[in-house]
Amino acid sequence: MPVPTKELKLEIVNAATGKTLGTKAAPSADGALVVRDFPHGGPNPEQWQLTPVQAAQGGQAQDDQAYVIRNAVNGKVLDNPAAADRGVRQWDATTGKKSQQWHVVPVEGEAGLYFIEGTTDGAVLDLADPGPDDTRIVLREYDDSAESQRWRFVPAEPERTSDPVLRWAPLDHWNSRRSWPLALSTALRPAPGATPSFSDMLLVLPQFGSDQDAGGWKSDGANRSPSGQPGWWAGRDARFLADTTGAGRADIVGLKPTKGAVTSSSRGDGTFDDNERVLHQPPPSRNPADLWTIVDTTGNGKPDVVVLSTAGLRVSRQDEDGTFAPAGGEPVLKAFGHGQQAGGWLTDKHPRFLTDTTGDGRLDIVGCHDDGVWVSLQDEEGEFAPITDEPVLRAFGHDEKAGGWLADKHPRFLADTTGDGRLDIVGCHDDGVWVSLQDEDGTFAEPLYVLDEFGTDQGWSTVEEHPRFLVQTTGDGAVDIVGFGPQDVVVSRGRGDGTFELPKLVLNDFGLAQGWTSKKHLRFLADVTGDGNPDIVGFGDEGVWVSHNRGDGQFEQAQLVCRGFGYNEDAGAWRVDRHPRFLADITGDGRVDIVGFGGPGVYVARNLFRRFRTR
Repeated sequence: MPVPTKELKLEIVNAATGKTLGTKAAPSADGALVVRDFPHGGPNPEQWQLTPVQAAQGGQAQDDQAYVIRNAVNGKVLDNPAAADRGVRQWDATTGKKSQQWHVVPVEGEAGLYFIEGTTDGAVLDLADPGPDDTRIVLREYDDSAESQRWRFVPAEPERTSDPVLRWAPLDHWNSRRSWPLALSTALRPAPGATPSFSDMLLVLPQFGSDQDAGGWKSDGANRSPSGQPGWWAGRDARFLADTTGAGRADIVGLKPTKGAVTSSSRGDGTFDDNERVLHQPPPSRNPADLWTIVDTTGNGKPDVVVLSTAGLRVSRQDEDGTFAPAGGEPVLKAFGHGQQAGGWLTDKHPRFLTDTTGDGRLDIVGCHDDGVWVSLQDEEGEFAPITDEPVLRAFGHDEKAGGWLADKHPRFLADTTGDGRLDIVGCHDDGVWVSLQDEDGTFAEPLYVLDEFGTDQGWSTVEEHPRFLVQTTGDGAVDIVGFGPQDVVVSRGRGDGTFELPKLVLNDFGLAQGWTSKKHLRFLADVTGDGNPDIVGFGDEGVWVSHNRGDGQFEQAQLVCRGFGYNEDAGAWRVDRHPRFLADITGDGRVDIVGFGGPGVYVARNLFRRFRTR
């Protein structure tokens, strides 16, 4: 687990005893610290904050960074008085005092456990010999086998912003009369003046729903890219949103085996046309394993239908009437398809991306097969180049010789990590993050191991349970890694040279520890406020929660912005495996709205946030 930022409050728990660091039950004048139990109904455990003494220099290990460990309530800090009994206390802070500075050193091979080491002599926090009273904290020589020297940071409960819902509750009286006073409900609603805010959830189209009366649509999931990148793929019976006309508004698209791709166009006011329109006829050799997307591949402002079919890559350009030419004849590229003649690419093994790898404004296709990375570049005529006889990089592939990358455990990304306009390959394997840089000739270098975080060894079990994204969280131009981890939201800032800074816990929410799971909840990064920075959006139990990006890589505490689209019954009883939900601009005003495909049809919550600027 990464070290939390100074804004986060946390408890410090001893791994050997499970007891929490704090003062004695009857605090003494010497400020002595102990580990003890804090039973329910008694005083709350002490909470601490880790404040960096100075920024760690590039290339330094995490245990070279010094921290002041400060009590979040009284401001006192962890102090080594150099007493004969080596006891540790909390004491008034003194700027620059070395005895109040500590290294936080990860325990090798034990995700989330740390040694807390003094900067003066390298001694570490340990437990004194247990006795009848609370066990006192002392400093001892480092012992790799001593579990009592290992500590876990437990972030405090998130401080969310919402309002309780009032309901009429029956009250029976002694004379058999009944009254109905207002009482608090377990449900929540957005707080008045919440920023950003959304309208109430409204049913705008009684089609494209999972109920039989609304079309009986099925869904295999949320149909979203795990990496947050363009060029993701939708399968049979999928519903999603795409700009099918180039008008700057997202329309509804559904994939029907018998009709092909059908659409209901956005009217620009948050509603959609009542009549379905066929966008693209099903291909002659349609197959349930075909994958579709609608995206502008050439940069001319008009979307194309792209299909990964049995025979390979098929592309249909848009006609003047807004429909797409049927996909007949030979594919544009006899590769990247699921048929053996097209390479035998499988969805559960081989991720494929449509993205501009060279910065020329045209989308290329990149895929990670068994033996490594394959690339087909698109030229000025819109033609895709035949793939070479060998992969461009023998890494990031499914087979052991190419790294043993698994689609459900090891997310892979294409992102410009150096600012040169060319996309590099970034992947999160068992041991952490690997990067392969692309040079001016389009050659990918051998991968480098750049960060020991975001991998299964650090508790990031699967792609679905712990989504990870490569985005710019600030305006400095460098892409950062943002992940929803076992504990909270973790950010590793990009340095702009293909490497990343040490990861930090930046928000005590949206993680597994706060009850967010892939089976019940969706989590995205999207610019909700229009300030150019991605915000965190989570579809939780009570509805939609947003944590606003401050612009410096930090995020505010989450606010409930819409009482709908959530897992609980009073929030609509939305389910991940049946009800896809998206953030997209359906009005053309430049702000993302919430669109969900529920049982009765399509629901919308309009984005009401407005930014005002003064000159």
